[in-house]
Amino acid sequence: MSAQVRWLGHATVVLDVGGVRIVTDPLLRRHAGVLRRRGGRAPSAWGWHRADAVLVSHLHHDHAEVGSLRMLGAVPVLAAPSSASWLVRQGLRGVGLAPGEWRTVRGTAGGAAQVRTVPAEHGHRPMPHRPNAATGFVVRGGGLTVWFAGDTGPFPGLARVPELAGAPIDLALVPVGGWGPRLSGGHLDPVEAARVCALVGARVAVPVHWGTLHAPASRRLPPGWMDRAGTAFEAAVHRVAPGVRACVLRPGEAATVAPGDDASDA
Repeated sequence: MSAQVRWLGHATVVLDVGGVRIVTDPLLRRHAGVLRRRGGRAPSAWGWHRADAVLVSHLHHDHAEVGSLRMLGAVPVLAAPSSASWLVRQGLRGVGLAPGEWRTVRGTAGGAAQVRTVPAEHGHRPMPHRPNAATGFVVRGGGLTVWFAGDTGPFPGLARVPELAGAPIDLALVPVGGWGPRLSGGHLDPVEAARVCALVGARVAVPVHWGTLHAPASRRLPPGWMDRAGTAFEAAVHRVAPGVRACVLRPGEAATVAPGDDASDA
């Protein structure tokens, strides 16, 4: 079987794998708090509707946007236990995953995929009114293993991702930027992201968390900064991660990954 990955901008990916549709860190509206989506347009509903489950890596507003989560309907929202409890208090179907716990996600058409959390380090910018747990996820289905890194900085524990997944990583969804020209701590820049993909042995890597959101004052920022991270990641992969295939998408674009094959445009 194959998996289709459609990037909707920032950290939002629609992953169709094993007959299951999973949406990561959904941002489906034109804004996340004060941050605005480039171009002012929300993703088309056809690209994300009929989700079977949602993965929320942490509760920063650009990753756990409550209005967007509610747009997906009564689907399970998998997260760290403290984050899941907070999501339940917002009227959502928060499902806490304890470390090491695998959860089966079943698709409406009868498919199934396995999901578990893996470590991430994103302790900068704590929030006073939301839990501050951060996690990545591994998804296994249809003979493929996908790693969604969430938001994380580089740290040695990422080397354990394949071990925790119980299989080589076919597809990495890895953050390479942010919503400004300068990254705060707890993030990966394009070169760090390429090195991390090599560290986990990813076969294909799709860069996320770039080129989407900006602050209202972005007109005074360096021109072209929103477009740099994706290209820089692709170049870094060629330099420091020769065994990895970079697949750079634009918001709304999709690619297909099959076992043993490189990614191809969908």
